[in-house]
Amino acid sequence: MTALSDATQAREGDWVEVECKLLDPDDRSKNLPPETAEKPLMMWVKGFAQGEAGMGDEVTIETMTGRAVTGALSAVNPGYFITYGDPIPELTRVGRDLRARLAAYRATEAAEATGGCGCGCGCTPAEGGEC
Repeated sequence: MTALSDATQAREGDWVEVECKLLDPDDRSKNLPPETAEKPLMMWVKGFAQGEAGMGDEVTIETMTGRAVTGALSAVNPGYFITYGDPIPELTRVGRDLRARLAAYRATEAAEATGGCGCGCGCTPAEGGEC
């Protein structure tokens, strides 16, 4: 008989992840693609173990928000590995470009409010309205 390693055994108070089945395949929406509909809807939740458990054993955890969730132990000391895929090149500049346009607009508005020409240079227009 071999002892479980720390990676497969959780003690009370350990940071862990549990896996819970939310819906069986038969209970899922009929509007899903077949390859999705044939699988159960699962969720994974991280929190602090409220007792000891081995990998796959049921354990209750307390989440960071104080919720109690019971599920099968799926990881001990899990990290966060989030990705939303590769960046979309057209969208990577949107925030920076929008901030620049907004700054130019505000400068124009401020210049017009103080009698400037509106071009953003801060000058006072001559007769005829050109700077």
